Amino acid sequence: MSAQAAPRVTVADPFAPAREEFEEMLAHLGSEATEGMSHSDVERDLGQRGQELLRKLYQGWLDEQAEAETETDVVDADGTERSLNRAHERALKTVFGPVRVKRGGYGTEGKASLHPLDGQLNLPEEMYSHELRRRAAEEASKSSFDETVTTIKQYTGAAIPKRQVEELVQRAAQDFDAFYEVRRREASGVREEPGSLLVLTVDAKGVAMLKEDLRPATRKKAEQQGRKLTTRLTKGEKPHRKRMATITAVYTVAPYVRTPEQVFADLARQPSAEERPPRPRPEAKRVAASLVQTPEQMLEEAFQEGMDRDPRRQKTWAAVVDGNDTQLRLLKKLANKHNIELTIVLDIIHVLDYLWKAGRAFHAEASQELEHWVLERLQRILQGDAGQVAGGMRRGATKRQLPDKDRKPVDTCADYLLDHKRYLAYDQYLAAGLPIGSGVIEGTARHLVGDRMGLTGARWRLTSGEAVLRLRALRTSQDFDDYWHFHEACEHERNHRARYKDGEVPSNHPHTPPELGLVKADEE
Repeated sequence: MSAQAAPRVTVADPFAPAREEFEEMLAHLGSEATEGMSHSDVERDLGQRGQELLRKLYQGWLDEQAEAETETDVVDADGTERSLNRAHERALKTVFGPVRVKRGGYGTEGKASLHPLDGQLNLPEEMYSHELRRRAAEEASKSSFDETVTTIKQYTGAAIPKRQVEELVQRAAQDFDAFYEVRRREASGVREEPGSLLVLTVDAKGVAMLKEDLRPATRKKAEQQGRKLTTRLTKGEKPHRKRMATITAVYTVAPYVRTPEQVFADLARQPSAEERPPRPRPEAKRVAASLVQTPEQMLEEAFQEGMDRDPRRQKTWAAVVDGNDTQLRLLKKLANKHNIELTIVLDIIHVLDYLWKAGRAFHAEASQELEHWVLERLQRILQGDAGQVAGGMRRGATKRQLPDKDRKPVDTCADYLLDHKRYLAYDQYLAAGLPIGSGVIEGTARHLVGDRMGLTGARWRLTSGEAVLRLRALRTSQDFDDYWHFHEACEHERNHRARYKDGEVPSNHPHTPPELGLVKADEE
């Protein structure tokens, strides 16, 4: 194929500017300018100068790659030969600062040029490097977008505007589903983990949203709501500005056998002289949260995760929940669908909360009589007598002739115990070593959703909120590093391989790096 040769980059020593910068740093340290400076002043000064040194080193390396580039045959994805070779240059913002990338461009009439060196280096389409995008994604998953802008500017050689940070975060999270689908496929039938108990747990937490991103029913209520006052809500009025995020967690754990008396002593904060083995810690906890997916979709993914960990169904499956009717219905539905024997456990802390509310109908707040009333019934419930406790408190309310308003929390508690009696066999659960508290999911919901999404004054767009939840879930599950490698491989597929014939980036460099590995989600 005929081609017009691109002008070659001729640099005698691409690292000469970096060497000069280093020598200047050494000279600066030995100069009068540093005399009398504190160690922290020198540390900050070196940090700033070192950033520029690293930028020049990186620029030198890029120039070296450009100088080594040679002409090659290029055929695009449509089968068109690209024979016109011209020298192009592009900007790249990195964690060290801005650099320029020189490379050959292969074009044809009516089509944008292709740059094989871009594919070999896996350069992003926009100006922000993958490492800079990674820093932005990690920071935005921890703090506000404004804080992310400040942190990036302070600790790197780059500056990213707030709107671009939001867009980068959304793109950073786009391969979340594919990552776990590929991992699930690769692990199918071979992934087994320690801990004979496999625990699923689920919760929901509201996130304040912009009105246009509320669910239709919530948005309608918000639009129809008439407010009595302009500056604040009055009693009984609701803001109607939250969208529920569903949170799930899946983990394995060793059984922890206890007696009802031992658990009661812990909950009643009674000192114990007996030596107990340490509580087993949850293993390989994977968490997820979503504002977009339905509770059923989230729980289906949790079941799939569990089945990957227990392909031969040898573990004891348990689900710890707070009594939400939708969650209970979905757990039973999915357990039947996948033919899994699932033990559903009602969180004991939620039961205790109902008892405290009921007890206030009989005894004064903060009185010892109230505490004694609650603890006595808690002990009986732990021993498996939830039905008798429910009947007893109702008889007590009738005997005292409590008015309807005062006895309402008593009836509510009794109904709760009777409606969920099948999930309150704590004596059996404890003997089997099952967890009876939802501390794992409560902590996950608080950390994953509340600590970031609930920042004062925050109102979320659905796209940004979902992306941040995904990134936080990856970090909490300790999957972020593996995910980012996968994400960069997906970027290579989208931005480079898809543009060439047979998905192969032409090699026109003597030291072409190995292809990034990516198992496509639709491959067998």
